[in-house]
Amino acid sequence: MQSHEWAKVEGDIVTVGITDHAQAELGDVVYVELPEVGSTVTHKSTFGVVESVKAASDVYSPISGEVVAINEDLADSPGKVNEGSYTDGWMMKVKMSSPAELDSLMDAAQYEAACDQ
Repeated sequence: MQSHEWAKVEGDIVTVGITDHAQAELGDVVYVELPEVGSTVTHKSTFGVVESVKAASDVYSPISGEVVAINEDLADSPGKVNEGSYTDGWMMKVKMSSPAELDSLMDAAQYEAACDQ
């Protein structure tokens, strides 16, 4: 499997974070590096880094577009990624430029099956 990010689509805005599986594998997250609001991210390209007590891992964007928000709480409280990777631990919001890229993403069931292999 290439990466462990999730994407929640609401209109043309996509909220992005790392999966619960990824945060569990990383262990306690101690630092999160995110892009700047207004910057552009590209499908399947690195947009940041998550550092834990075990390792540092690149984080990949599941979609191309403009970053319209980042989770600034992660600067002071990176552990929110561990506490709620799908809720308070989200990383960025992107205004999609290529919605067709969503077709290449796995749904939750496909992701869980891939993790079980």
